[in-house]
Amino acid sequence: MKALLLRDLALAVKAGGGFGLSLAFFLIVTVLIPFGVGPDTGILREVASGVLWVGALLACLLSLDRIFQLDYEDGSMDLLVTAPLPLEGLVAVKAFAHWLTTGLPLTLLAPVLAVLLNLDPAGFPWLVVSLALGTPALSMIGTFGAALTVGLKRGGLLLSLLVLPLYVPTLIFGAETVRRAVDGFDIVTPLLMLSGITMGAIALLPFAAAAAIRINLR
Repeated sequence: MKALLLRDLALAVKAGGGFGLSLAFFLIVTVLIPFGVGPDTGILREVASGVLWVGALLACLLSLDRIFQLDYEDGSMDLLVTAPLPLEGLVAVKAFAHWLTTGLPLTLLAPVLAVLLNLDPAGFPWLVVSLALGTPALSMIGTFGAALTVGLKRGGLLLSLLVLPLYVPTLIFGAETVRRAVDGFDIVTPLLMLSGITMGAIALLPFAAAAAIRINLR
């Protein structure tokens, strides 16, 4: 599993699909928002939490089709499926590698971009906490979607249509955590819901994704 993780990290860094594309997209979205809603700092402060979460969500979406597609195209997917490593473990490693190359950099970059949107200082630590808790769910759900579409030509659009509705609960509770922190309200409930979604996704979706891969490779 360690060798597979290191291999996926090396491929992601070499291809630039993890760090570069996602971070650049997140940066561009955040920079463009003030041009769209205007320079009023009050409005930017109101929409900052939602914009940052939507930007991170869409940035995660960009690299999902690479999770299994490259392995499928060069034939290594067949070798991985027949390897001693359980297919569920393979899926979990793939999702973890995606989070390390996409979700973690986005989480670390978000406070810097929050300055551009005039996010209240009280929301900064909870922005990081909510993204650290929520982005693993985005990677796991995305890995499940990638497993459903592996082998399909031009499956990127279908993958987006499948995954985006499943991202909605994570988006709602992630943005709500930051919004409540800024407004001085209790954040325990949305934070627990966000944690529950992530733990549920990690516990259940590797099995569903492995079953989808077995069906697609028959």
